[in-house]
Amino acid sequence: MSRIENTFSKLKKENRKAFVPYIMAGDGGVECLVNRLVTLEKFGATAIEVGVPFSDPVADGPTIQAAGIRALERGTTLKGIIEELVKAREVVTIPLLLMTYLNPIYAYGIEAFVEDIRKAGVDGCIIPDLPIEEEDIIVQHLNKAEIELIRLVTLTTPLERIKTISHKGKGFLYLVTVKGITGTRNRYDSDLNQFLKSVKEISPIPVLAGFGISNANQIKELTEFCDGVIVGSKIVDLFENNNLEEMEKLLSGFQQESKLV
Repeated sequence: MSRIENTFSKLKKENRKAFVPYIMAGDGGVECLVNRLVTLEKFGATAIEVGVPFSDPVADGPTIQAAGIRALERGTTLKGIIEELVKAREVVTIPLLLMTYLNPIYAYGIEAFVEDIRKAGVDGCIIPDLPIEEEDIIVQHLNKAEIELIRLVTLTTPLERIKTISHKGKGFLYLVTVKGITGTRNRYDSDLNQFLKSVKEISPIPVLAGFGISNANQIKELTEFCDGVIVGSKIVDLFENNNLEEMEKLLSGFQQESKLV
């Protein structure tokens, strides 16, 4: 089993849910990446999604776009991020997921990219602009390196297509909970819970909900219908404001709730 599979297998046995925070690598300086990863693991993160700053993101909302711009202005590069992840893997034990778009991977070189993230101990790769029809350009290399491609589905993805997508992976299915970009939200569509339930019923792998999740009430509601959540903009904001106390409260509160499920 991979580190991701082992993690979710353990959660299932303990009847617990996953909390995966997202951070933008290079926001605040790439040199602080390792410390932030260590902090999130200490606070109870199940796994961590590490974003690569990109000049033309298609899925990022204002908060994450601003973090990406700050990171790029500080000279953050994909190569520099991977070098920091090598250091991080010496002290971080939970799964690390790298989120990037296709353009930086092409510029880096697909085979070189996969080999370098393998050496860095990356467990999964999230590529939002890669449809399943085109994934052969990289998935064979990822499979060989034992790195899981984490696939995304949305509220507008037909259930039959979701069934096909979910049967392709061994990690987890990333379900985008909004019709739009990332960013904190006060409410979700009324039919989201039923959609999550339907996806959970047909997916052979864990289903995690992401986009717009920012508070404990949302997390508690959504995790009744899926296997965990991915929280991005809220975590980015808390790091930007150096509000580690609220971040710890959010993650530790989730852990306590999860133990009671």
